[in-house]
Amino acid sequence: MKGIILAGGHGTRLHPITLGTSKQMLPVYDKPLIYYSLSVLMLAGITEIQIISSPADLGNFSRLLGDGSELGLTLTYAEQAEPRGIAEAFLVSADHIGQDSVALVLGDNIFHGPGFASLLQQKVRSVNGCVLFGYSVPDPERYGVGEVDRDGRLVSVEEKPVRPRSNLAITGLYLYDNDVVDIAKNLRPSKRGELEITEINRTYMERGKAQLVSLGRGFVWLDAGTHEALAEAGQYVQILEHRQGVRIACIEEIAWRMGFIDREDLRRLGKKLEKSPYGQYVLDVAARG
Repeated sequence: MKGIILAGGHGTRLHPITLGTSKQMLPVYDKPLIYYSLSVLMLAGITEIQIISSPADLGNFSRLLGDGSELGLTLTYAEQAEPRGIAEAFLVSADHIGQDSVALVLGDNIFHGPGFASLLQQKVRSVNGCVLFGYSVPDPERYGVGEVDRDGRLVSVEEKPVRPRSNLAITGLYLYDNDVVDIAKNLRPSKRGELEITEINRTYMERGKAQLVSLGRGFVWLDAGTHEALAEAGQYVQILEHRQGVRIACIEEIAWRMGFIDREDLRRLGKKLEKSPYGQYVLDVAARG
């Protein structure tokens, strides 16, 4: 399976702080926001990943992450000149996807919870159609909302419904088989001029090949696209890391625990960052495992 991180957009809800940088480069406590979406794909076992962003921002992502080889990854970059909807990612990255299935994660989404890596790896291995991830919210009218039957199959999907049929918001993490590229090619822009991911999900639903997995109690999903959400995400990460003594979305540690790099590679990565508490944590993990 190939991976895509969609890190485009203008970040208008975060102005003025995003007037000079991409929102995915903003800090969420001790690391850039994009680390959190990258860590999701890494936990799924995906090593070939393409980052989509605007021409003005791609250089910053490349300077931050390079070609991914130090993490045992293959990272490539693709331009999205203007944001034209989430579904356009499959057209921009068609060559990257090739004949494979694909996981798409939005670059401003944060996922954290028990057993998440195991769940991801299981779904990546068995994807047949599309797999979506739902999260129970108190205000579903603000989101794309999915309704499922007893077997977890998606039976309805609505974008910001006035009368939601469920409280399961569809999060910014999507798994698809290779048919998604052809489906995206046949989409027409919506009234707001975008290729809508909801229409892709609806197509799979009508084929009877859409699954919505509910992320249950104890799980946290954050969309860090507003000032309040960004601050709350930083507070959540800070409190959890301080109390548990582990780092969320530490991509160096994940690369080592997933077997993408060895312990000496991990130590070298920590050495580069040793003047920061983050780097000291990486060195400590390398030393004690």
